[in-house]
Amino acid sequence: MPFSDRVTSAWRWLGLEGVLLVAAFLCDLAVVLPASVDSVGPHGRDLLLLPGMIALGACALWARTRPAVAVFAGAATLFASTFLIRETDAAAYTTLLSNVSLSETVAGLELVFFCVRRVRWAESVVGTGTLVLAGLFAAGYRNGSDDRGMGETLLLGMVLLVAAVLAGLHFRRGQAPRKESPARDLVREQWPLIGGLSLPVFLELYQLLDGGIRALPALICSLAAAAMTVYATRRPLPAALLLAGIIFATSAALWVAPWQYQLGYGALPFTEIVAGIIVVVLLVRSVEPKRAWGAITLMSAGVAFTTLTNLASGRGRMTMADLRDVVIAAVLVLGISVAGGLYLRARDSERRKVVEAAVADAQNSERMALARELHDLVAHHVTGIIVQAQAAKVIADQNPKVALEVIERIEAAGTEAMTAMRRLVGSMRAGADAVTDQATMDLDADLRRLVESGHHGVPVEADVRVPADLPQEVARSALRLVQESLTNIGKHAAGATRACLLAEVRGGELHIRVADDGRQVAARPAGGSGGYGLIGMRERVELLHGRLTAGPAPDGGWVVEAWLPVEEEA
Repeated sequence: MPFSDRVTSAWRWLGLEGVLLVAAFLCDLAVVLPASVDSVGPHGRDLLLLPGMIALGACALWARTRPAVAVFAGAATLFASTFLIRETDAAAYTTLLSNVSLSETVAGLELVFFCVRRVRWAESVVGTGTLVLAGLFAAGYRNGSDDRGMGETLLLGMVLLVAAVLAGLHFRRGQAPRKESPARDLVREQWPLIGGLSLPVFLELYQLLDGGIRALPALICSLAAAAMTVYATRRPLPAALLLAGIIFATSAALWVAPWQYQLGYGALPFTEIVAGIIVVVLLVRSVEPKRAWGAITLMSAGVAFTTLTNLASGRGRMTMADLRDVVIAAVLVLGISVAGGLYLRARDSERRKVVEAAVADAQNSERMALARELHDLVAHHVTGIIVQAQAAKVIADQNPKVALEVIERIEAAGTEAMTAMRRLVGSMRAGADAVTDQATMDLDADLRRLVESGHHGVPVEADVRVPADLPQEVARSALRLVQESLTNIGKHAAGATRACLLAEVRGGELHIRVADDGRQVAARPAGGSGGYGLIGMRERVELLHGRLTAGPAPDGGWVVEAWLPVEEEA
């Protein structure tokens, strides 16, 4: 399997919950790896935090299939990780909860969600309670404490627990199906994008924990920018305009935020930079260039205004000398985004042309198939009617009784033609796999019935030796070839006294041979000739990768021969 396919398969297997876990774990790595090599404590000691994070994340992924077992395994993992951290004096750090990492918090919430959603009530209560006790034990027993204390940890933990339980109840199995909503469909379709945006959001969440409530407005703006990015997959232009407004509002939020709040290039929070890149790509890809560039200009103005505001406030220690580098970086990022959008736009256009060409080919094939069926069907039945009508006209004065019998046969032939037309229309309405007029699963019976009921005016000697397990398309095409050949004998073979039909399988091919002893005349045949009979026959044979010959026989008359492969490759 190619590497790209493996990555795609793994990404789909992770799902939204897996991507959130990966994003939280990457954020923890951004904290643990530098701490493991700093001057505080032995080098590498902080890496002992990672096994617990990884094991608890694995339990959260396991909860998708075995939630009852996974929630107890997760609680045991928390207990074991806590003892390991306490015994080794590893520096457990604080995120949302005291001494509990972000990935452990996300994994615990997912364990509660799946447990409440899919486990019976008694097991769900016991499992959730055990996990909560393990979390409290980890927050209180791991070494170190944070400034918020256990009181704030208990309050925030209760809020998160209630949110996870309510989410699990909302999606609990056995509930009546809910009506689909655009928001639910959008989340279901764009979960990879939501999971990817969670990484910069989690990084900014660390800054909220360090900076306090003053960093909350900036985080809210980042969350709104992430939401507009997801919305842009459906409505890129309105989402871009709203994102421009969010960028302008960010300048005010950053005035309130602490001075140490980290910004990308000293201009915007990282989430808004990522959101702007994605929205620009979607604009260039999907929106008319004039409108797209108007929205991009408005977003660029917002970025410039926020950057100048930060410069005026002295945030990030950016100076006028640094402004040039910021402008160059912004132009470079914008150029890359526009180039990405143009590439996707060109690819979409090429794909659209390929689809249109495929649809046109399919429609043309359907028209040609319909033309062949109509020609074979109408020509066969109508030619028989015309031949018998001419015969009735000749003998009407000499033998009225025989003429009356011929007229009755004409009526029967007309009824048969109408029935055949109805079958053809019904088969086309039913689909491509439906069997058309006179085509059963037994070619031998079909050919013998065609010879007996065909009103060609020429006796036919049939030698049919075909198995009953021929492919359906081969049998149907063979039937149509014989039908058209016998029709042509009735129309063109003047003075013919007999016709011979041979059908046999030999050497992996179905051999069809139809010959007559008539002669060609220059006069207009009965019913006229559209000249499409041989064309349709050749098309049928070519579709099956067979061979067809048609022409005068050495001893007089006309011979049509076809060889149709009956192996699997046909």
